[in-house]
Amino acid sequence: MSGEKKYESLGGVIVATALPYKDDPAAPAGLSVDYDRFAEHCRWLVDNGCRGVGPNGSLGEYSSLTDEERRRAAKTAIEAVGKDGVVVVGVHGPGAHQARHWAELAAEDGADGVLCLPPTMYRANRGEVIAHYEAVASAGLPVMAYNNPIDTKVDLTPDLLAEIAQIDGIVAVKEFSGDVRRILEIKEKAPGLEVVAGADDVTLEALLMGATGWFAGFPNVFPAESAELFELATAGKLEEARALYEPLVAAFRWDSRTEFVQAIKLGMEMVGRYGGPCRPPRGPLTPEHRAGVVADMERAIAALEQRKAA
Repeated sequence: MSGEKKYESLGGVIVATALPYKDDPAAPAGLSVDYDRFAEHCRWLVDNGCRGVGPNGSLGEYSSLTDEERRRAAKTAIEAVGKDGVVVVGVHGPGAHQARHWAELAAEDGADGVLCLPPTMYRANRGEVIAHYEAVASAGLPVMAYNNPIDTKVDLTPDLLAEIAQIDGIVAVKEFSGDVRRILEIKEKAPGLEVVAGADDVTLEALLMGATGWFAGFPNVFPAESAELFELATAGKLEEARALYEPLVAAFRWDSRTEFVQAIKLGMEMVGRYGGPCRPPRGPLTPEHRAGVVADMERAIAALEQRKAA
């Protein structure tokens, strides 16, 4: 049960890293992982003020990777960050045995923690969800549960999280339901569980309600500004935090849309970073979606440039 072992906090700004590909006719879908570019990106995020990185999440296209690619992506991030940040590896899997396997590899490779969805291809019941997290926690790393009822059809409600939090090693929840009312209820029912903002477009609201972390997508684009936003919000500097957040939130809303990976990669391109293509099932943005991302990003970039000039 909780309290048997001291686990490291998984709070702060941890970036769900986008994964770069390069053209390679012999690789799946003609794209191979560009590990050198990925290592540089992980390092850049930490050097720009983020606490750490989270490879092999949905944004990292984990489900489109081979087993070899998935493990190497995690190891690349761990080696790139070194002792200068934390690495929380996504260990999502259809069943407990797969998720536990990835958690065991993460522990072997030197990760600081793991992020884990409920079973990804099965609408698990309460007992099955608890068994899933017991299996993952048995690998020995601190675990951040991931509540994404939109994609998994399993809702980690506050009362269920209270039960999950009793498992030794479950230290945090990434809350992606979009319902900020849950944050206080989770804190009431599972007071030892860290609540981590999971949806970029309700980040400020979540932090003001007591979230202690942000497991984030758009910091791939704006790492320094995102780290500053986190610091302002957690310091209670609401006016300054709002001034920074409001011009960014339209872009942040793409983090909660189906096209979030493509949108964030396009955002990276617009600030001079490499984003690149995605593997199937993700294709290129439609002209309408691309225009929307460009408009929202242009507003965000202009606001940040004006802020720097002031």
